[in-house]
Amino acid sequence: MNHHPDDLIMLFNDLFRESFGTVLVRGGDEPEYLPATGPEGLARVVFARNFYASALHEISHWCIAGEQRRTLHDYGYWYCPDGRSRDHQRLFEQVEVKPQALEWLFSVAAGSRFHISIDNLSGDGAVDEAGFRRRVRTQADDYLRNGMPSRAASFFTSLMTFYGTTERFGAAWAEESARE
Repeated sequence: MNHHPDDLIMLFNDLFRESFGTVLVRGGDEPEYLPATGPEGLARVVFARNFYASALHEISHWCIAGEQRRTLHDYGYWYCPDGRSRDHQRLFEQVEVKPQALEWLFSVAAGSRFHISIDNLSGDGAVDEAGFRRRVRTQADDYLRNGMPSRAASFFTSLMTFYGTTERFGAAWAEESARE
């Protein structure tokens, strides 16, 4: 299956440009969220370079961010770059469970491969990579049982429709979530 970021840009912008004044755009080396400036401006979800997975990840963060957070640069969160201490990595892993769970579900809905991200290659690495993956999988299962945030559910449905994965999503999720 062909996966191109332009498809995600089209799907996201069709769903959220008018209703939420937000667009998905490709950027440079670092992803970021830029809130709207002025009454006519659009908020921008910026993904790194031309990376499909980066786009899915940044969309996941946006789908979780509440109304107040969407008025703040990068949703008002701190970002400690690669090279984090164990304490900072533990905090990173705590806040990344929900977005990575959505990203995983979005990936399966698009028929693409998900890779868990500890985002700390030059630091101490993951505090507990296997535990982090289990927590992300548990959260994804919870979203499937109890529902996703509404914007995430809309995007998820759009992905399955676009990529034709609606009928086989359940089997694909069972196979993908069992992968270690």
